[in-house]
Amino acid sequence: MNNFFCADHSRQIQEDVIGSATNYQTYILVECPTPWAYEAFNSKWVPDNLRSLVEDIQRAKLPIRFLLIANDESHQVEETTLLIYQQQEGLSSGYQKQEFKLPNIEQVAGVVSKYLAGVTTDYEITSSITRDILICTHGSHDQCCARYGNPFYFYAQKTVSDLQLNHVRMWRSSHFGGHRFAPTAIDFPQGRYYGVLDQDAFKSILTQTGDIQCLNKVYRGWGILPNPLQILERELMLRLGWDWFNYKVTGKILEKSLDNNTILGELSFEQPSGDLYTYQAKLVKDPVKTQTVKGSCHASQEIVCVKYAVSHLWLVAKKVATYS
Repeated sequence: MNNFFCADHSRQIQEDVIGSATNYQTYILVECPTPWAYEAFNSKWVPDNLRSLVEDIQRAKLPIRFLLIANDESHQVEETTLLIYQQQEGLSSGYQKQEFKLPNIEQVAGVVSKYLAGVTTDYEITSSITRDILICTHGSHDQCCARYGNPFYFYAQKTVSDLQLNHVRMWRSSHFGGHRFAPTAIDFPQGRYYGVLDQDAFKSILTQTGDIQCLNKVYRGWGILPNPLQILERELMLRLGWDWFNYKVTGKILEKSLDNNTILGELSFEQPSGDLYTYQAKLVKDPVKTQTVKGSCHASQEIVCVKYAVSHLWLVAKKVATYS
């Protein structure tokens, strides 16, 4: 039995979780009852046609992430939910959802293939759910996700129900990276990642109220941005407060030093009023927060996780909306 828990180690060294959200254009979430195998798509309920499709897409290195999801009803229902979240172009608040209800999981591969080819399919539904939150509980992939993810999922269900957030749906999810930050979550449609979650921080995230500084500990970053820019985004979020969650954002890396120790990044955001701001920042490698860690409980080798600090931040442009 492995007695090393990567999440405990990450907490002990007080690793900063920011900059660890992964960047995909498309998420394809397939409802599938647990238990799941170590490689989720080798699980017994996953049909061969879906497994082959996932393998083909991974071989082609397309920016698409497939995940299995389940909730407490997944075993009883006679249908399969398929969620496709597609990143919006340009200034964006995250991802756009398409939801499908399929008679069974065997149908998923066909619908996804058509979707990727730009062909419309049946089975699409309109849903009153405006938010899907995934908690990784994939214990067969990493024991920390069982140890921390499972209890957190149950708690999160209860919180959502206590707060009567009928538009929020909680899912267990297969592994999406960063198990050393368990319990870890992705909040769609925005596509923001969280880790080392506790109950108070989760309540604040759900309601976007309370002290925004709590995000300093649990915010892993926004999946629509390159990893170093996730640090700049957190900086602006902590300065501008919960309103930030209503802004549309786009960002790019302008230049990097040869040794990657300094990065010049740019982030533009549009407020609901239409006002548009562009900030640039110098991001410098932070020698204190850059640490050597084991990425998972079973990792044989350690990895160096480079973290950046925002050393200069300045406003380069402001465009005020004009109403004719």
